[in-house]
Amino acid sequence: MNVAQNIVAGLDRILTMELVRVTERAAAINGTVVIGEGERDEAPMLYIGEEVGSGKGPAVDIALDPLEGTTICAKNLPNALAVIAIAEKGSLLFAPDVYMDKIAIGPGYADGVIDIDAAPAENIASLARAKGVAVPEI
Repeated sequence: MNVAQNIVAGLDRILTMELVRVTERAAAINGTVVIGEGERDEAPMLYIGEEVGSGKGPAVDIALDPLEGTTICAKNLPNALAVIAIAEKGSLLFAPDVYMDKIAIGPGYADGVIDIDAAPAENIASLARAKGVAVPEI
């Protein structure tokens, strides 16, 4: 692991630990992590199945990523974010620690403008047509 990778891994762990510390002390919930850091990032906490919160209060499912974009954060670039969702127990999808394909565009486009199964070049061309611009403008 090089220096940059160590910095990125360290940031992720620091934010993970801080989120756990705050949650454990302040949250009157009986929470279970259903989507978390897991083994993929070798995180010491916030793994799938971990119990969090004070244990007093409603039973909830928790999905989280304490730092999405660790590399851009380490490089002091914009758009890193922390994500957490808390919902009634059993209402969040139990998702094992796997990577998923995701695709999204802004509002106002007809269904079918993009397709998760299409090649990126096809989706870019389709979006350019929908916006009425040339492909390089996407």
